[in-house]
Amino acid sequence: MEKRILGSQGLVVSALGYGCMGLNFGYGHAVGREEGVSLIRAAVDRGVTFFDTAEVYGPYTNEEMVGEALRPVRDQVVIATKFGFDIVDGAQSGLNSRPDQIRKVCDASLRRLGIEVIDLFYQHRVDTKVPIEDVAGTVRDLIAEGKVRHFGLSEPSAATVRRAHAVQPVTALQNEYSLWTRGPETNGIFDACEELGIGLVPYSPLGKGFLTGAMGKDSKLAENDFRKLLPRFTPEAMEKNQALIDLLRRIAQDKGATPAQIALAWLLAQRPWIVPIPGTTKLHRLEENLGAVDVELTTRDLEEIRQLLAEIDVEGERYPARLMAMIGN
Repeated sequence: MEKRILGSQGLVVSALGYGCMGLNFGYGHAVGREEGVSLIRAAVDRGVTFFDTAEVYGPYTNEEMVGEALRPVRDQVVIATKFGFDIVDGAQSGLNSRPDQIRKVCDASLRRLGIEVIDLFYQHRVDTKVPIEDVAGTVRDLIAEGKVRHFGLSEPSAATVRRAHAVQPVTALQNEYSLWTRGPETNGIFDACEELGIGLVPYSPLGKGFLTGAMGKDSKLAENDFRKLLPRFTPEAMEKNQALIDLLRRIAQDKGATPAQIALAWLLAQRPWIVPIPGTTKLHRLEENLGAVDVELTTRDLEEIRQLLAEIDVEGERYPARLMAMIGN
């Protein structure tokens, strides 16, 4: 597996990581602990060295699964987890990035993961009630204490990134970025990454499953699948967004690839410091995703995609209003 460097702090990871959330949280179909552990270890066997989790996934159970899976190969992998949501009675309840809370989450995540140091510790969402300088300062102290190696932010504004980076260098930003969510190109995030030497870790690089081409207006989502809340996953929006899938299928056919592989290859071609983290609950999908590193998109291919994307209007916001309010702060 090709390696990439996230940020100027020298964090080396596989070109594709593994987003572990969907193994047992969010998408309606949760795999059992044994199956999840097996799949994570299969990713390691195929060269993946970068694994992403968070305390809020479950909550807590995703970290436990990831920890069990990676403990035998701890020295070969990079583990990222997150703080920032308040969890009350087992449910997400707003944001909380007070320094004492960050410390509590760090210690609890270390225990659940069964590790001595968190490789990459993200603020999951910016808490506007706590100055970002206090957040960065707390993580700086945790790094000094040997509990954390690298600091990251998820879905911040470019201005917040710069303020945080002035206190503690930011290694990576985890923002949604894909063929149908291209905000980082225009909202200052790309510019901040270039200027400050920060890596970008796109989550939902396959559009929460839509960009695989396996979904459409007739797809039925489980009642506990969080995509039922998302404007882009109404039948009407999926029907209108089918134009994007048609584009992916045509390019994939020309390249002898799949739509998912084209979507991931496109991301990898944007910048050398981009490391997508697709997730899956199926071994054959894992292998399909990893095949994207071998798909070469030429300058001509990328220009053609750019021109065609300019003609496609994506239907629907990526989150409902209350969740969109947590983004870009």
